[in-house]
Amino acid sequence: MKIKNFTLVLLLTCMCYFPFTNEVHAQLDLPAGSQKASVTQKVGLTYITIKYSRPSVKEREVWGKLVPYGMNNLGFGTAKESPWRAGANENTIIKFSDDVTIAGKSLKAGKYGLHMVIHENGDADIIFSKNSSAWGSFFYNPDEDALKITVKSEKTDHTELLTYQFVEVDKTSATAALLWAERMIPFKIEVNVSEIVLSKIRKDLQGQKGFTDVSWNQAANYALNNDGDLKEALKWSDNSISGAFIGKKNYANLQTKANILTKMKKNEGAAKVMDEAIQLGTVLQVHGYGRQLIAKGDKEKAMEVFKKNAKMHPNIWPVNYGLGRGYSALGDYKKAIKSLEKALVLAPQQANKDRVQANIDKLKKGEGIN
Repeated sequence: MKIKNFTLVLLLTCMCYFPFTNEVHAQLDLPAGSQKASVTQKVGLTYITIKYSRPSVKEREVWGKLVPYGMNNLGFGTAKESPWRAGANENTIIKFSDDVTIAGKSLKAGKYGLHMVIHENGDADIIFSKNSSAWGSFFYNPDEDALKITVKSEKTDHTELLTYQFVEVDKTSATAALLWAERMIPFKIEVNVSEIVLSKIRKDLQGQKGFTDVSWNQAANYALNNDGDLKEALKWSDNSISGAFIGKKNYANLQTKANILTKMKKNEGAAKVMDEAIQLGTVLQVHGYGRQLIAKGDKEKAMEVFKKNAKMHPNIWPVNYGLGRGYSALGDYKKAIKSLEKALVLAPQQANKDRVQANIDKLKKGEGIN
């Protein structure tokens, strides 16, 4: 009985003691003084994300005071000299889903701690640290720098809450910028979009996506228009047209092949392929090809294509519209007007009729319509 009583007392003591201990160490989830935020920009297929905390100015002098110039001893941690954490609280983090180039220097895909050193002359050193999990800059180690660049800061309108934005974006780059108080610190991030996309295409074509003629044609088209290997593009085009299991000859993939051959300066072969494509094209596809030829200055060839379209698809208004454009390109406005008048009668909607009539009016004034 004594042993049982002792066990019971011990059990009751543990039940009382351990919950009390857990309550002492538990932390409430409360709002931070500097709220967390993130911003993401996609360039090509590459994602660039910045995660940070946002302190307010609160009428304080920021540059040179709240954020001291140069490296500083923060009085805590292992670093004798620390940069600014480029935000508040834990590391500001920047993440790249693919390799990038910043200020002409390569940086591998991955996640980095983002730090800055602000100089009195307006320069800012931007540091991309391999350590992205530390709190602030207290444990900064220059040996962990993956990249360090220097940029010029710019004066700007007042920004109360520290903010990261992508202030400029184009097809192959994005300029990220920190804005706070009356200053902006921008840095341009460049992405080799073509190389990344072509590498992904090669992998995708080895999987399920490689079992459709459309995918191979898309791949060939991308390589053609984005400085890809033309020999590789031609193989992809041939797979779309006649490849085992997936080959399906149509206007779209034949036109792609013709365009590749043209870029390879194999004009005779390109013309032969396009002649075949025209036989498989819809009235609008062939019409569009004729307009492309006019844009390139090949007026005679364009007229030939418009006439073939008229023969294959008689009594359809876009055909007569195309003939009108062809005659206009050749300077024969009388025949152009006659063709457009036929198109006007056949046009199915008022918007079509209005567009045709506007071109007839231009021709009557002696103005071309291409």
